[in-house]
Amino acid sequence: MSDLITVTGMVLTAAPVGESDKRLVLLTKERGKIAAFAKGVRRQTSPLIAACRPFSFGKFMMYEGRTSYTVRSADISNYFEELSSQMELVCYASYFAEFADYYARENNDERQMLLLLYQSFRALEKENLPNLLVRYIYELKAMVINGEYDERLPFQVCEATVYTVSYIICSPVEKLYTFLVSDQVLEELGNVLKWMRGRFIDRQFHSLDVLETMTSFLGE
Repeated sequence: MSDLITVTGMVLTAAPVGESDKRLVLLTKERGKIAAFAKGVRRQTSPLIAACRPFSFGKFMMYEGRTSYTVRSADISNYFEELSSQMELVCYASYFAEFADYYARENNDERQMLLLLYQSFRALEKENLPNLLVRYIYELKAMVINGEYDERLPFQVCEATVYTVSYIICSPVEKLYTFLVSDQVLEELGNVLKWMRGRFIDRQFHSLDVLETMTSFLGE
């Protein structure tokens, strides 16, 4: 059997496999995006039940195979339980995770993407920050980290929106969720991100469809 390795990361998705296993996709600091199997985790007696839920963040001890990893144990530092307890926040977090899954690659340096995802989840837990603003900041910064963005917009926006876009592009991840914007800027920022997604992203995110249906129903 291969040596035991330790990675720090977050569970992006967890899908059932067979009668008692799960296949996890994790975004890790050391090895980028990886697939890992958790054997017997769907049994009620498994010590890994909580660790193998989406959004769990911490250290994962695992064995490396030819095409995947096998989780041996985990030390979770943040389960983001508040996100998991509210349907709207679950929709936002699921979309953020799918967005990260879209960009991340195995053996890439995904430290900035992991940090962005972690900080964005923390921002969703703050009641003073509009979830929609958190979403737009996350989308734009994820594109910036992956080198797919354009400050030259094909339509006119107000000066405050131009400044906001520039701030998100240039600021370190740790300083992103430190401001609020007017309703006009939020609306224009949404138009900017809709245009950028259409230009740079070639996938329709199922989780975004669910999120937009949910927020439309709630009147946001």
